[in-house]
Parts: sequence; structure tokens; C-alpha cells
Amino acid sequence: MSSEFLTVQEVAPRDGLQIEPVWVPTEAKVALIDALSEAGFSRIEAGSFVSPKAVPALRDGEEVFMRMRRLPGVIYVALVPNLKGAQRAMAVGADELNLVMSASQSHNRANMRMDCEASLAAFADIAAHARGGDVLLNATVATAFGCPFEGRVDEDRVLDIVDRYLALGIRGITLADTTGMASPRQVARLVRRARARLPASALTLHFHNTRGLGLVNVLAAYEAGAQRFDASLGGLGGCPFAPGASGNICTEDLVHMCGEMGIETGIDLQRLIGLSRGLPALLGHDVPGQVAKAGRNCDLHPMPAERVEPGQPPAKQAAA
Repeated sequence: MSSEFLTVQEVAPRDGLQIEPVWVPTEAKVALIDALSEAGFSRIEAGSFVSPKAVPALRDGEEVFMRMRRLPGVIYVALVPNLKGAQRAMAVGADELNLVMSASQSHNRANMRMDCEASLAAFADIAAHARGGDVLLNATVATAFGCPFEGRVDEDRVLDIVDRYLALGIRGITLADTTGMASPRQVARLVRRARARLPASALTLHFHNTRGLGLVNVLAAYEAGAQRFDASLGGLGGCPFAPGASGNICTEDLVHMCGEMGIETGIDLQRLIGLSRGLPALLGHDVPGQVAKAGRNCDLHPMPAERVEPGQPPAKQAAA
């Protein structure tokens, strides 16, 4: 294994599907999660336990967790908004609970329908309920790099929220660029400050590609000491309560970039591309990912016949 390694957490089954207008059948969700497990992911956000009225596309969270095939060594994550959601997720064996609160009050009210203090109180209840059990806890700071309602978010506020999460006994932290407002130097600066509080193994970065800077921000975060990143197959996703939000960074594009740079991910890129190419048929629309359309750098093509010199055979396509 290379001395450089980057962990990718696949979020398509939750963050990717939550905004889709078409209903994806439970068996299709389960098949997708099973295929992702086999592709080499160590972490998959498999579902959500929010109100079915708020996110109807994920109303089958319990059934998905009960039916999916769990592989050893894979952590299956559930997003939960409150104690009731946490209890539902724990009842079906979620390995980790992901709690989400926005750094901005306005986005938290739009997304969670409560202010930040109420969210933190709910997190305290969840942490107390989970204490002493086997379930892991991760808490996300949404809009950590900017809010679509308030604009710039103060970095000190973001880090104060991180400190409050840690004080509750939550050990995993995600910094989320919910609406794709982050820039590379901003990302590097905040990651360095967060790493002063957290080991790399406890910090996740969550980027959207809304303004085309998703992978650039990954590289900036990685070079500043981050090692774990959320990504979504095909670039699916987006917050339903954030104006203009588009998809997450694309998993296969991220894995391809890492491979070209000599950074190991442990993920089967060719298998990912195959899964991504099946998404339009499942969802009824094209997806933003680029590598599934263009192919890998090593996927060479034969010369056009009219350009081949007489007596020279056309170039053969490179082997996989």
C-alpha cells in the first residue's frame, strides 16, 4: 500500500438520493449499497431516520438497514436528527450515527426547523442515550464554509461548535460545505485549525461541487492534513433546504484523481464507473460525474482508420 492513503465515505444512498424527485425502490437502494460494499468502501452512509414527511425519498430507512448485506470491516452510517431517529437507527443496527447542525442559525432553522441551541440539546440527549453502547457518534457542522442566507460564516464559530461537540463526547466531526461556497485557501486554513483539536482519523470533509471547486477543495484539505472525505456516486445529491445546492463531489472522479496522484483509496474504480453508468436508468436523468462519461486516463482508443499510415495496424485499446 502507498504511504499516502485517503478514505472515501460513500454518501449516495443517503445524501445522493434524498433530493431525487422519483421514488427509488427499497430493493434498488439495497442493491446499490451491497454493490458499494463490494467495491471496497470502508464507510457507507446507508440511510436517514428523519421524518418521512420531511424527506419522503428516504422513508424506508429501517427496511434498507435490515435488508442490506453487511460486509466485515464496513461501517454503515445513519443520519439522525433527534433522539427518536437515533433510537430507530440503533434498533436496526446502525454502526454510526451522524448528527447534523448548521453553523448558521438561518440555515439550521430551514434545514432542521429549530435553532442551534435546540439542536445541541437534542445531540446531548442522543449522546447520553448512546453512551456505553457500541454505536459510534459523528457530528456535522453544516454550512461551515458559508451560508446561502447569511454569507460568510466566522471560523471561530465553526470551531466553537466543534469544541461543543467534543464536550458532549462525540469523537467524529465533519465540516460540511453544504452549498459549495468553500475556496481552497479557506479550506486549508480551517482544516489546519480543526486538526489542532482532532486526529485525522476523526475529521471528515464534505464538499459540494456547486461552483466547480469540489476536487480542488479536497486537495487543499488533504494537503492541510485531512484524510477522510464524503463523496457521492455520480455526483448525486444536494441539500433540499439550500437554494442553488447541487450535487456532492463525485466519488469516481475523486477516486480517479487519487489514483493519478498515487494516493491509495482501496476502492475499485472500474466497478464504480459501472455503477455510475447505471444511475441514469435508475433515476431517469443524467448525472454530473465526468469520469464515467470520459473513461479513465488509461482507457486509450484506437486511431481513426483514416489517420493510420498505410501498412500500420490501428492501435489496440489499452487493457483494463
